[in-house]
Amino acid sequence: MKPLDHDRQTTLITGASSGIGAEFARQLAELGSDVVLVARRADRLEELASALRTQHAVSATPIATDLSADAPGTFLREEVQRRGITITSVINNAGSGTWGRFHDEDPARLRRMIAVDITALTDISRAFLPALRTNGTGYLMNIASVAAYSPIPNQAAYSAAKAYVLSLTEALWAESRGTGLRVMAFSPGVTRTEYFDVVGSTDATGGSSYQSAAQAVSNALRAIQRRNPPPSSVSGWGNHALAASSRLLSRRWVVSLTARNTLRDSRNR
Repeated sequence: MKPLDHDRQTTLITGASSGIGAEFARQLAELGSDVVLVARRADRLEELASALRTQHAVSATPIATDLSADAPGTFLREEVQRRGITITSVINNAGSGTWGRFHDEDPARLRRMIAVDITALTDISRAFLPALRTNGTGYLMNIASVAAYSPIPNQAAYSAAKAYVLSLTEALWAESRGTGLRVMAFSPGVTRTEYFDVVGSTDATGGSSYQSAAQAVSNALRAIQRRNPPPSSVSGWGNHALAASSRLLSRRWVVSLTARNTLRDSRNR
C-alpha cells in the first residue's frame, strides 16, 4: 500500500465530542487532516472545531446528530455532500455501554446502545464504503474493544456488540483488499474517558489498569499507518496478550475467567 498521507484526508469521526473521538480529532488535525466531527452535543463539537481550526489551520466541521435515529449513514452522507465535503476516511468511534445483569437492564437503554454500537456503525460503514473504496487513499476504522474477544458477564450486550464490530470489520478488510482502502478494527483497552460515568460503575474495568485516550489514539494511528495494516489491532501489549489468550483457551475457561472479575462484587439475583 502507498503511505498514508494525512494532509490529503478529510476524516469523519463519530463520537467526537469527548474521549477517544475528540482525541482522534486533535491528533489527526495535528497531522494535517481535515475533520468532520459528529456527536449529539453541538456546543462541545463547535468548541473543539474552533480550537482545531485555530491551532492547526485545518477545516473542522461539526455535525450534531443523534446516531440512534434511523439511517444515520444516509443522513451524514447527504449532509456532507450538501456542504461540498468529500470524505476520504471514516472513524466509527461512537459507542456506549451498560453495566449489570442482563435481566435487570432497562430495555430502552439496551435498544439505544445497540442502535449506536451496531446499527449506526453498520449503516455509516455501508453509506461511505463505496466512495472510500473508489478514492482508495484513506481508511475505515471501526472502534471495537478488548471486550470483543470474550463474553463479559455484567456487560453481556456490550461485549456481544463489540464482537460484532470486530467480525464485521475484519470481513470488510478482506473485501477491500486491492482497492487501496485501509480497513481495520481497533480495540482499546480500559481507557480513561467519560464511558464509566455513563455506564455508572468502575467495576466495568474488570480490575484492568487504565490507558489514556491519547495513548489509545496514538496506538490506533500507528497501526493504520503501517505499510500493510492488519484487519484488527489491540492497544497495548497487555491488552494484546489478553485478547490472544481468549483465542487459546476453551470458551468455558474464557467466560469463567472474565466472570471472576466482573461478578466478584455482584449479588446473585
